[in-house]
Amino acid sequence: MYTEQAENNRESLIMPLFEVVVYPKGRAKFLADKVTGEILLAEMKTTEAVYAVGLTVKSGTKPSEISEDSLYKTGNLLKIGYVQPADDGYLVIAKAVQKVEAVSVYRKNGLFYAMFKPVFDIPDLDEDIQAEMMANIKKAIREISSRFQGSEQFTKPIEKMDSIDQLIGYVMPYMPIKLEEKQALLEIVSVRERYFAFFEILMKQKENINFQMEMAKKVTDKISKSNREAMLREQLKMIQEELNGGDDAASGEGGYRERIEKSTMPEEVKKKALSELKKLETGGPHNPESSVIRNYLDLMLDLPWVTEEKKSIDIDEARRVLESNHNGLEKVKERIIQHLAVMKLKKEKQGSILLLTGPPGTGKTSLGKSIADALGREYVRISLGGVRDEAEIRGHRRTYIGALPGRIIQGMRKAGTKNPVFILDEVDKLSTSYAGDPASALLEVLDPEQNNTFSDHYLEVPYDLSEVFFIATANSLASIPWPLLDRMETIEISGYTKNEKLAIAKDHLLPCILEEHGLDADKLKIEDEALKGIIDKYTREAGVRGLKKQLARTARFVSEKIVSGKTDLPYVVRADMLKEVLGKEIIRQEEARKENVPGVVTGLAWTPVGGDILFIEGTFMPGNGKLTLTGQLGDVMKESAQISLSLVRSRLASTENSFNFTASDVHIHVPSGATPKDGPSAGVTLFTALTSLITGKAVDPKLAMTGEITLSGAVLPVGGIKEKVLAAHRAGIKKVILPKENERDLEDVPEEVRNELKFVPVETIEEVLKEALGLDLPGHVLSSSFAGNSFTATQNV
Repeated sequence: MYTEQAENNRESLIMPLFEVVVYPKGRAKFLADKVTGEILLAEMKTTEAVYAVGLTVKSGTKPSEISEDSLYKTGNLLKIGYVQPADDGYLVIAKAVQKVEAVSVYRKNGLFYAMFKPVFDIPDLDEDIQAEMMANIKKAIREISSRFQGSEQFTKPIEKMDSIDQLIGYVMPYMPIKLEEKQALLEIVSVRERYFAFFEILMKQKENINFQMEMAKKVTDKISKSNREAMLREQLKMIQEELNGGDDAASGEGGYRERIEKSTMPEEVKKKALSELKKLETGGPHNPESSVIRNYLDLMLDLPWVTEEKKSIDIDEARRVLESNHNGLEKVKERIIQHLAVMKLKKEKQGSILLLTGPPGTGKTSLGKSIADALGREYVRISLGGVRDEAEIRGHRRTYIGALPGRIIQGMRKAGTKNPVFILDEVDKLSTSYAGDPASALLEVLDPEQNNTFSDHYLEVPYDLSEVFFIATANSLASIPWPLLDRMETIEISGYTKNEKLAIAKDHLLPCILEEHGLDADKLKIEDEALKGIIDKYTREAGVRGLKKQLARTARFVSEKIVSGKTDLPYVVRADMLKEVLGKEIIRQEEARKENVPGVVTGLAWTPVGGDILFIEGTFMPGNGKLTLTGQLGDVMKESAQISLSLVRSRLASTENSFNFTASDVHIHVPSGATPKDGPSAGVTLFTALTSLITGKAVDPKLAMTGEITLSGAVLPVGGIKEKVLAAHRAGIKKVILPKENERDLEDVPEEVRNELKFVPVETIEEVLKEALGLDLPGHVLSSSFAGNSFTATQNV
């Protein structure tokens, strides 16, 4: 077919070589497909010598994906010596007789063919240097082979070889280097460069093997030393058991193993604990990780893994505990009882997630304690205020000695049971920093779908929190991320009425204060009127924390009198003595005025510490129609004033009114100018004040109002009705105008307050003016569909 000396631009069948590079004068054994094998067999029967071009396939190419581009272009002309059928094709043995380059590669009849030309070396190395280099190469090969047992059979043929190219063809197939590097050596045409490159490969392999052997020896020595130490420790333990009767055995590693085997850990957790124990046993007495491992094992053994006993929830007992520990908050307590009833019906998983939100001092944390008492469960509390490190929730990774588990796992360890009542205090005061977002870490803790496999970085094994009753507390929902808020059922605590505060002071706060100050009911008595005076004139809050402080001040005042012998017992505090005991009054309560001038109307406002009344005042002066607003009003309240002025101008334009809007400036002021004010609920009040100013009619000082208005004259519902009504009652108001949609909110107002006030529900501003000023305006009738849409939009906003 061809001579052994290849000719230029001849065609030949290509033999693809996978993960093999053949060098000139080298031999190759490879597998050919059935079609190629049959062609070679047929040619060997008719031709004396059969040749083919062997080209290496680029690394990572599958046999079914071969293309012209996936073949290296430099290869060898192979003289086929042996073809034998095999399982997946034909086994072919060939000898490389000449290095060639494929000028073009193409496919024909499903096989690859190439037009090729011979590649000749550049003889740029002296024979003397070649001889010296050959001796060095053989020496390097012998040194490398000597590292492996039974290498004599491999090195014996090398002694008879008289060419470096023969050595390359014999040795390179066994070199553990990349296919690309082997092909690059084949493509070098400079004899000098190729021989030096081959020698460099040998030297690198020699260094690598020496390094690996050295490391293997060190590892073997260390393992032998560890095994020896382990054996000695075992012998020492046996000696100690003989001497001490086994008393100290339980404190060592053997004690850990016994405790782990007897523990209630799940199997996968037990495997992890035994794995860490093995590290402790084999690490030796000077192992720097021993203290970390011991702390880890102690945590694993202290954590509760199984609920030993599920107590049945007694709803009647829970109701009794809540009633005895908390005055007021009837709807809140009823919500909690309903929640406990659902938990009782669930039976299997008695975990839950609640969020108690409300002003400071309203008893959110103590409610959680009462729930724990009612359920008969352990009580655990952690404070999240100011926490800004994710590791506080998920724990630290055990990469340093000071690593600790997160607060959740620490709380479970402290509880000692798998189903405690777990209080997450001040969840709204979490913050973020470079150390991560702890609020995001809480998502897994407070998600019923995820917390059965809670992952703590320190613990490194899943922990089941699904049976924990989580109760989070917050003063405001505004700073809680929405994904976290969505995972909790929110129960709002709006605050206490005056009568509820009085009952709390008598039943809970005063006995506690007397005990803290070494007093009792025989030494100090505070009359009910005095308690009411303290509530009204010395505290301004939705809760009772400030009230407790004032009672403590009273107790200290009386303690000093008793110790100095300046009083008879019991010391009775009356309402007229409060200035002497507590000093001047702190709180200035707004009260209804005796009479109003035109332009002044009483409004109702909501604050974080309860409701309040506010007076909106208006006046006018010569000008050009300008509207001036003062009193630190927010954007929403300013817009309500603009809407009110537009409504007044549009509705009073058709009446017999001599007020000239274009020649007069209007000024609206809301007193307490240092206090920022905002919200839409002053819209009705602003509109009534402007109408009163322009018509010259005064509004009844015992009348207060609240509600949002629209430009079409509709009155929309607002929030905080309970707090606003209580403020009106406290200030001496007799009649309250409120949106008709807010009538249902009056159910939250105590009955004794509802009975003393008259409520006027309204839907339009015409109804407001009819009630407040006795004016009959030609109304803009709202369609029911428009009113409904306005209400829906307001609710969505």
